[in-house]
Amino acid sequence: IGMLASAEVIDCVATALEAHRPAHVVLDPVMVATSGAKLLADDALHALRMRLLPLASIITPNIPEAELLIGHGIANADDAAAAIAALRVMGAAAVLLKGGHLDEGGFVVDRYDDGVVDAEFIHDRLALEGHGTGCTLASAIAANLCLGMPLPLAVESATDYIERALRGGYRPGRSDVVVLDHFGAAPTAPR
Repeated sequence: IGMLASAEVIDCVATALEAHRPAHVVLDPVMVATSGAKLLADDALHALRMRLLPLASIITPNIPEAELLIGHGIANADDAAAAIAALRVMGAAAVLLKGGHLDEGGFVVDRYDDGVVDAEFIHDRLALEGHGTGCTLASAIAANLCLGMPLPLAVESATDYIERALRGGYRPGRSDVVVLDHFGAAPTAPR
């Protein structure tokens, strides 16, 4: 589940999830554009917290999205850990807090916690501006879950996929934005 801009849409999706109870629900709470513009109405934020967050198998907020969900800033690794704990208290079964917006030197640290497994997935920070990484990451997690992977492995595999897709990405035309290389990053099937 990606961007749901209004409380009405969120309530409709939550009602459908409650009725159908899918095995896995990956919620990427798209609320803030790369430009910093808020993409979610205030009443929708409340509906997201109360209705959708508890229905998700995993939520995958970036730092600005997590800040909106918990209501305060995240400036360092300790704040990130506290944010994950707060999101779990709010009802999130599992959290992958994406670290691309948090300055931790030459690395991006994506933090995962499901109440049993607590892990960090660390990749080199690449000097580029990617596009579509959050949506792709959530989709890769969902695909991995459908393949039968346990959630922590599905997340780890998805973060590795994003890193490969960024490394192999390309800049269309004269753009500075890197488009992910989905084909080059795809894992090869065993023979």
